[in-house]
Amino acid sequence: MKSVVQDPIEIKSLTHEGRGIGEYNGKKIFIDGALANELVKFKILRNKSKFIEGIAEEILEKSPRRVDPACKHFMVCGGCSLQHMSEDMQREIKQSTLKDNFLHFGNNVSPNEYLEPITDKQYGYRRKARLGVKYVIKKDKVLVGFREKNGRFLADIDSCPILYSKVSDLLVPLQELIFGMEARQQIPQIEVAVGDTDIALIFRNLVTLDISDKEKLINFAEKYNINLFLQPKGPDTVYRIYPLGNNENYLEYSLPDLNLSFKFLPTDFTQVNLNINRKLVNKALELLDINNQDVILDLFSGLGNFTLPMAKFAKKVIAVEGSDAMVQRGYLNAKNNNIDNIDFYATDLINLEEANKKSDYKLWFNNSYNKILLDPPRAGAKEIIELLHTIKDFNIEKIVYVSCNPATLARDAGILVNDYNYKMTKAGILDMFPNTKHVESMAVFEK
Repeated sequence: MKSVVQDPIEIKSLTHEGRGIGEYNGKKIFIDGALANELVKFKILRNKSKFIEGIAEEILEKSPRRVDPACKHFMVCGGCSLQHMSEDMQREIKQSTLKDNFLHFGNNVSPNEYLEPITDKQYGYRRKARLGVKYVIKKDKVLVGFREKNGRFLADIDSCPILYSKVSDLLVPLQELIFGMEARQQIPQIEVAVGDTDIALIFRNLVTLDISDKEKLINFAEKYNINLFLQPKGPDTVYRIYPLGNNENYLEYSLPDLNLSFKFLPTDFTQVNLNINRKLVNKALELLDINNQDVILDLFSGLGNFTLPMAKFAKKVIAVEGSDAMVQRGYLNAKNNNIDNIDFYATDLINLEEANKKSDYKLWFNNSYNKILLDPPRAGAKEIIELLHTIKDFNIEKIVYVSCNPATLARDAGILVNDYNYKMTKAGILDMFPNTKHVESMAVFEK
């Protein structure tokens, strides 16, 4: 239906995603950009049989917890959705989301103690991103950025305060660069990766670029001191076109408190928010309370983000990761940091039925451990938790679980507490994605 400005309504509460909840024409309505206890005019975006979705058009009575968004594109761009809320309000919503998930998906489990949120700066933190690219014929313009709120089109933006500042500064130059290319309609995406000192951009190219277009890209990369890659097909086809002259495609990030550094490829998974990651690793070490007799199992270990820090204090760390490439990266990082008390193994921890066919998990499965670090993807760790408890002498004294999905953390917490006699001693959020609805969290389980 056509969006029209409606008569004002009062917002009663908020969803976990930060949308205002009110009532209109006998239906519940969810309004982007509205806060509790506000009087707002709005536009209807979707009118469903049981509810309505809308967006705030005018705030007639403001909440004292409303702040001015730092981004001029806030009400258009869908890259983030909570900039109109104070920092403490954002964190309260995320903490409430975690608590509600423990209630609904964890069979009403709760920790003995909630940890203080792990926080850092609200802007300029995003070091990994996928930017959409679109040549819009009607505008005769190239757009680079994120999708619109509640839409499938790219937002027309020229800056993004959430992005690492040097990447935000490149949005307009990137638009101008691609507009001047012959292949401007065949570049759908740019992947961003930022290390401690270097920026990498991966251009997804749907056609082979001619010499002129490649020269434009190389000149751009040279001007802005960028590592520039092309990706003609899948992730394994990524190759660098600037700078040339050596085979070093790696970026690097550091954990200075621990005197550790990590090499990674621009396509590797690394945490979006470097400052929060540094605080998270330190907190995980504190919660595990590692001593030199501990043998620790690190599941979903990636390139060793937690593995190497734990190995500095433990007797031994066994790291398990689904990707062979990331296992190789883990060994590389351990070698570069002169750490030799780690063994890495490749096992698909999400699809254990397939892993069992290869029997590779048996290489690490039957070892003895007394502590576990879990950092699974959004699907959680249900299968591996249930598999671990088939070990005859399973007696893990402490588990620290880092999660990017509070629903699966809550589900797995319910399994550990109700089925395997653990107690959840601590839990809390880490604000990895300020100004967005994403909730990252961690929990501690003890026998």
